[in-house]
Order: sequence, then structure tokens, then C-alpha cells
Amino acid sequence: MTFNSINPANGEVIASFEEDADYALKIRLGEKSFDRWKNTAIEERIKLMLNLAVILEARKVELAKEISLEMGKTLKSATAEIEKCAITANYYCQIAEEQLGSIKVSNYAHKAYYKYEPQGGILAVMPWNFPYWQALRFAIPTILAGNVVLLKHAPNVFMSAKTLEKLFIEAGFENGIFQNLLVGIDKIESIVSDPFIKGVTLTGSNLAGSSLASLAGKYLKKSVLELGGSDPFVVLADANIENSATFAVKSRFQNAGQTCIAAKRWIVVDEVYEEFLFNVSEKINKLKAGDPFNTESDFGPVARLDLAEKIEEQINLLVKKGAKKLINGVRKGCLLTPTLLKISRDLSHSFTEELFGPVACIIKAKNTDEAIEIANETNFGLGASLWTQNLENGEKLLEKLNAGNVYLNSMVKSDASMPFGGINQSGYGRELGVYGFYEFCNVKSYIIEK
Repeated sequence: MTFNSINPANGEVIASFEEDADYALKIRLGEKSFDRWKNTAIEERIKLMLNLAVILEARKVELAKEISLEMGKTLKSATAEIEKCAITANYYCQIAEEQLGSIKVSNYAHKAYYKYEPQGGILAVMPWNFPYWQALRFAIPTILAGNVVLLKHAPNVFMSAKTLEKLFIEAGFENGIFQNLLVGIDKIESIVSDPFIKGVTLTGSNLAGSSLASLAGKYLKKSVLELGGSDPFVVLADANIENSATFAVKSRFQNAGQTCIAAKRWIVVDEVYEEFLFNVSEKINKLKAGDPFNTESDFGPVARLDLAEKIEEQINLLVKKGAKKLINGVRKGCLLTPTLLKISRDLSHSFTEELFGPVACIIKAKNTDEAIEIANETNFGLGASLWTQNLENGEKLLEKLNAGNVYLNSMVKSDASMPFGGINQSGYGRELGVYGFYEFCNVKSYIIEK
């Protein structure tokens, strides 16, 4: 099988890759590398990861160009992605020794402690929307903890995946610590079933997550899933409307709307609805969708033609169900201009599919209580944000929002220092924060009696 990387801006094939015929040999290579890596001193692991951080920062423009070519995000956005990866590597290197050391327990007369110990190979099935960040936010702490990683990236970003593997080698990691598997989904069960694979993680659609979770359960492997979202963006009567409108538009339309934690449902109380609508409409109409290498473009094309067509179909279906187009986006190939839809509470509640493109939905709520109710009327539960100038009340209201990550007066975002993940149909388990180390480690208890 041949996989093509296609520039979504013009439809040209920019690279082709043949499927790995020897992927099983890569698993065995990882197994051999793990035998040495798990016994490598933490100081040496940190040294190599710091090397990777330096390389990422030094070559960020070159790497960003490859991302922009392959999946269409603006060069500015791609550069920021690489920078975030370098920052994350540095962060984990700062905390690795402390977090991966022994934790003493005082309940025993002589000696007791527990440690987080590596288990082996971890399979990562990753998406195309953030080719470096999605892979590295998992891989950096997992590798520092002593595991090895086998990455099955999305086929349309195999070019970025190949480069990532080379960067680890350049940083001084042994070949086998971080490997690429250029395979189709039909090979996933064979990989998961291998005894050396001790866990699997996936960021992607609910369908993909359900499928991988089933395989993980079948073969008794630990799994972590970060799936879709329909994140609410709740604007209360006392919010700073200009500020909230700015971040509503930024959150929804960055990366051409291809972000799991984008503000997908703007829920605005009646008292400020018209003012907020005026502000966001004005800002949306100034957005420029175009060439990702043009510095004036706010976002580029979506990553693939089939994805662009699906978004168009979803918009048409919502309109058929009663949504009203307030700003009418158009599609030309993979490039979609922004769409703003006014939807009802009932229509919001019926969302079972993620809108993964430059489409915002606005809903009017009678008051704060109804706004919170609407926010929670979803099968998803990844992130949520709430906007009010009453910080004390706002913090209390955050407790009522059903999501893995909640923000007050800030758009939802991921940060290396904070655990990240969802509930319900948005998945389970956590990445980032100290959980980035722990999810795929054996929490091993040591009890020594006299």
C-alpha cells in the first residue's frame, strides 16, 4: 500500500510512502532498546530529551514549513506548535527526577515505598491536526519514564512523522526508543496483540477511539483516549464582551477549526446576546482564509478534501434541521471561509458529531442557569470555558460544568503542567502534568520488613 502526503492548498502530492513490510521487526527493535533504556540513568534520559528540545527550537521554521505543506495550517501556527513542543520537553526534564523517584510511606515499621516503573512499548495512534504536538505531548514524558514509543501517525502526515523519528536519532536517542510505524489501520490489531505492547493511546474520533479501546480490552492493555469535543463557551451578563468575543473567535477558528478543544458552542445569556453577536460577527468578517504561507492568512485550508466535504455536509444538515446561517461560509477545494450558525437549544442537544472545521454555533440562553444547563447537554466532555467578571461566582459555576478541563475568562488550551483529558464520549485517562509520566507506568510497591 502507498500513502500520499497531499498539500491541501493545491492538491499536489508532495511525498509518497510505502507501507512498512517489517513493522513486526520494528516492535522487536523496540523491545531490545527497552531492555537498555529502562536501565538508563534518569540523568542521561534528561540529557537526551534536552537535546531534542534544543533541536526543535533551532529548526522550528524548517519543521513548521513541512507541517504547513502537509496539513495546511499557517506557518505562524505551525511554528508555535514546534515551540510548544520544545517548552514541554524542557518542562518535563525539570520535574523528571523528582516525579520519577521513590515515594516513601510511613505506615510500616521498617521500610516501605513505591515507584513508577516503565513497562515496555506503548503504541500511540495520533491525528493530523497537530502533527508534532499530539505525538510529543505523549511521547516526551513516556520516554523519560523509561518506556519506548511506537507511533502510528495519520497517513496524511507521514512526512512529519518520518522527520520526528529522525529528530530523536539526531538528539542521541538509540534507534528503537521512538519509532514510526507506516501502516494502515488493518495492522493495528496485530500490533496491539504483541506481548511487548503494554499500552495504547489515541487522540482522534469517537469511532477510532471505540475501536482501539475494544482491542485494548480484548488483549488486556491499558488505554488512554482523547476524543472529540463540543466545548461550550458560556458568556454571562457581566462578561467583558469585547474580550470574550475576541477569544471566542480565536478559539473557534484557529487551525481552521480543527481543534478538539475549540469553542464549538457559544452559549450567551439573553441580556448580552446582541452585543456579543455584533462583536463576533465583526471579527469573523475580518478573518482571512487562504494560503498558509501568506502572513495575512488567519487560517489555511482544512487538511483533506474529504474532511472539507464532510464539514459542508454537516452545515447543510444543521440548516435543514433549523439552524440559521448568520455568516455564510463557502468552500473552494479544501479551503472553507468561516460560517456562523444560530442554533436552538434542542439542536445543540442533538449534537452527536464533532464539527471539526471553521464553523461556529451560537445559542441564546435565558439566564445563567439555563446557560449552564445547555453547556452540559452534550455527550462530550473535553473542555469548557465561562466568561464573567465576578471571579468568585465564576469559580463556583466552573464546578457545575461537566468537562475534564474548565477555564474562567480564558479559552480552553493544553499546558504541559496541567493534566489534560476528557470525560464521557471525550475519552478517559490523562496526558500532560505528572500524569504524562504515570499513565503507562507500573506503580510498584516495595515493602521491606525486618
